[in-house]
Amino acid sequence: MIYPTRRAVILAAVGAPAAMLLGVLAPGLWLVGPGWIALTAGLLLADAALSARRGALALELTAPTNVGVGTTEPLPVAARFAKGPAPQSVELALEADPRLGARPGRLTAEVADGAARGLFELAPARRGEAVMQKLWVRWRGPLGLIWKQTVETIDAVVAVTPDVQGVKNEAVRLFARDAMFGVKVQIDTGDGAEFHALRDFQTGMDRRAVDWKQSARHSILLAKEFRTERNHHIVVALDTGRLMCEPLAGLPRVDRALNAALLLAYVSLRMGDRAGLHAFDAKPRLTTGAVAGVGAFPLLQRMAAKLDYSAEETNYTLGLTALSGSLERRSLVVVFTDFADATSAELMIENIARLLRRHLVLFVVLRDEELEALARAEPHEPEDVSRAVTAAALLHERDKVIARLRRMGVHVVDAPVERVGPALLNAYLDLKRRDLL
Repeated sequence: MIYPTRRAVILAAVGAPAAMLLGVLAPGLWLVGPGWIALTAGLLLADAALSARRGALALELTAPTNVGVGTTEPLPVAARFAKGPAPQSVELALEADPRLGARPGRLTAEVADGAARGLFELAPARRGEAVMQKLWVRWRGPLGLIWKQTVETIDAVVAVTPDVQGVKNEAVRLFARDAMFGVKVQIDTGDGAEFHALRDFQTGMDRRAVDWKQSARHSILLAKEFRTERNHHIVVALDTGRLMCEPLAGLPRVDRALNAALLLAYVSLRMGDRAGLHAFDAKPRLTTGAVAGVGAFPLLQRMAAKLDYSAEETNYTLGLTALSGSLERRSLVVVFTDFADATSAELMIENIARLLRRHLVLFVVLRDEELEALARAEPHEPEDVSRAVTAAALLHERDKVIARLRRMGVHVVDAPVERVGPALLNAYLDLKRRDLL
């Protein structure tokens, strides 16, 4: 595309009144007007001929596969002119999904050695799948009278995932401190329930580990040595319905739940277990199946980015029944959900009870500190009293549901939103140590 610059428009606009004035004052000079127009057009054509050709331009841009919410990802861009005269500078504009938060909207890059290099920044503030559509590039001719513009189609899908890097680092520190598993096989022994070998009984060992039959046979006190079992299935059942998409302490509940779920998946994959994700609202939205190995963690991140925010009510019967049907062996099912009334809570409990017949269930409660603050606040007006009573009633109903779940045998994690990830990780490690998985 070729079109005039502001300089060309001003040049044409200034010449027209002057030519009209000469035509009025000196009718014999009426040819000055057409001559001025022809001169301007000739300059535009000359500028277009002298400027770099669009066919000589090569654009280089590599879109990232995923970006974390709240992080800043650099996006370098290069425009190379293979032959012919190169302009002094080019202007670059990126057309992308608003959720990527690309900045600046347009940048100017100087041309050096036939190439212009610029740097965009992606600062996403909302999770989901975003499309990076096009890269626009334009440059002026040598006379500054025309713009030459080209468009490069990108059509790259970027997964905007929860940023778990900071919490992941904390998980790695906890993981290293506990030292349950190391790079050597010997470190695996001593915990768990899988028989490993017989060894001489030593002072300080658990007497319950003594194998009395083998000790009598060999006339020496022998003890069983165990190693920790691996390859457990950890499945996160994530409610993405309307209530989970409401904000809690500035962020949607579903984003905070995904952050904790990915943290658990990373640690469980690193510890030799398998991890999977199951999301549902009015119907099942995503089922990844159980994957193994730390190398599968980016896959879970990309799949989590596909979960969009929903305004539909949660169907526990359909969502949890579909999950139960997809599980082929006993698993640890971690449930992230929220409820606002007794009816939805009753349906949730009923379907969790079905899961308990075969699986181990860990229920995660995101503590609503804002609601607790309303219940504790000292009232000054009648509206404050009604708010406090309503908040206290909601908290009481929540406590009743949690107590009922615990009586059923469900393990519950109740933690503030900023600590739910480490609290969930500690609960998983505790269940693993107690050999309940």
